[in-house]
Amino acid sequence: MRNLHILCNLAADPAIATPAHPHPSWSARLAATLAAVLLAAACQGDSGGQPGAEGGGDATDPPPNTLTEAERNAGWRLLFDGETTAGWRGYNREAFPDTGWAVVDGMLVVGATAGDPDVAIGGDIVTTESFSDFDLKFDFMLSDVANSGVLYRVIEADGFAIWNNAPEYQVLDDPAYVEMGTMDMNTHLTGDNYDLHSAGEKTLHGPGEWNSARIRIANNHVEHWLNGVKTVEYMLGSPEWEALVAASKFEPFPRYGRAASGPIGLQDHGRNVFYRNIKVLPLGPVSLFNGENLDGWQVHGTERWYVEGGELVCESGPDAQYGYLKTERRFRDFDLSVDFMQESDGNSGIFFRSSVEGTIVSGWQAEVAPPGLFSGGIYESYGRGWLVQPDPELDEALRMGDWNTMRVRAVGDRVTTWLNGTRMVDITDEQIGAAEGSIALQIHDGGGIKVRWRNLEVVDLGG
Repeated sequence: MRNLHILCNLAADPAIATPAHPHPSWSARLAATLAAVLLAAACQGDSGGQPGAEGGGDATDPPPNTLTEAERNAGWRLLFDGETTAGWRGYNREAFPDTGWAVVDGMLVVGATAGDPDVAIGGDIVTTESFSDFDLKFDFMLSDVANSGVLYRVIEADGFAIWNNAPEYQVLDDPAYVEMGTMDMNTHLTGDNYDLHSAGEKTLHGPGEWNSARIRIANNHVEHWLNGVKTVEYMLGSPEWEALVAASKFEPFPRYGRAASGPIGLQDHGRNVFYRNIKVLPLGPVSLFNGENLDGWQVHGTERWYVEGGELVCESGPDAQYGYLKTERRFRDFDLSVDFMQESDGNSGIFFRSSVEGTIVSGWQAEVAPPGLFSGGIYESYGRGWLVQPDPELDEALRMGDWNTMRVRAVGDRVTTWLNGTRMVDITDEQIGAAEGSIALQIHDGGGIKVRWRNLEVVDLGG
């Protein structure tokens, strides 16, 4: 294989970014490490010119460090081109480290030039660009006793280590550290949110094998994935998160996890970890309402929908029947945030994965209603009715006659709603999971209803 041939010429390979003053044994040590992991991978088959990829290789897989046409069309971008360190620099530095890191055979290698494998000489690195909401994918391959991490929304500050202020996706040779028995490894293993959330059941491929990882953040909702399985899910700034931080090693660092945006970082703990296929999809919210007219929407029924003072207004008409305002665009997985104010009655709703024929709607509704009528609950029209209602004590989150913010997040078969920051319901449902469709606003029948809407923003999470 090409990788094994490279080992024979590693020290002289011009594709390797060598340090200005290399340790005499760095190339030999890296060659030995690469030989071990590549030979182990060779026993399992080669994938795309790289060892140990999950599934043993597929001729249809794109080459490493490239984007498919579908990814390019969707807005994905490479953060590592497989040849250079362009787009990266040292943490708290302007330039990329001149030692410790190297680009080897399409891989970004941490600890590549370290003389002592347990001493980090290059330091952590970060992207030159900052990201707020994003979907990040990367492959990593461990060496024996490897320890690294991927950090996000990094805050750079003199006198502080990168992990002091930034959440971290742990990357670790789990069995080696568990066997050491020097500390409680709960929340310190691969796929964990370091020191806060434990990954639980997962599949981690050991040294010499590639792993696929993913970090997704939208509206402070964070997910970690490992080899296609979600390992961690949490909400930055939630009461649960605040309690965990207060009881963790981050308690002395008041800025931990508080950044709304920041670079993505890779951690250097000395031992070799190999990264490739590092790609990101920025997840900026899209406004569904332009504040001027109903472009992008379709009106169903005879009830009134109009724009006034930059706000969208729904109001009962003379027929006092059901009415809907539906997006022309369809969504499957999304994170939606909507402000509403109930001026009169206020019996309405936010439909998702829905379709409307005339004034007959099929799909699911996040309830918007007067006090005591289960705002934030999930209702299936012309079907099973209420799927879940919020606990009655949560109704105090509603501010009747004032502006409220409803958030609806649908990913696969799971739907979660929040009202003014209070989580109202969290449900999984097979029928919801099989559907996709439009987002629609409802006005209830009966007359006397008037609701104002603004700041209708959605993050399309694909799916």
